[in-house]
Amino acid sequence: MAGKFAVGDHVRWNSEAGRVSGTIIAVHMRDFDYKGYTHHATADDPQYEIRSDRTDHIAAHKGSALERD
Repeated sequence: MAGKFAVGDHVRWNSEAGRVSGTIIAVHMRDFDYKGYTHHATADDPQYEIRSDRTDHIAAHKGSALERD
């Protein structure tokens, strides 16, 4: 698993549109509802909300999908 990330960290990930980068705005350590779906998260495997640098779109990803930018 990728290292833990924190709010304010700049990260990048793969999307359908190619490589995207952004800033983490929230860390979830419990299941949460986002865009009509339940995203599963734990303290050992959190999910991160990230604001895209280019579009301001908010995405939710597990740490394994992210890398530091």
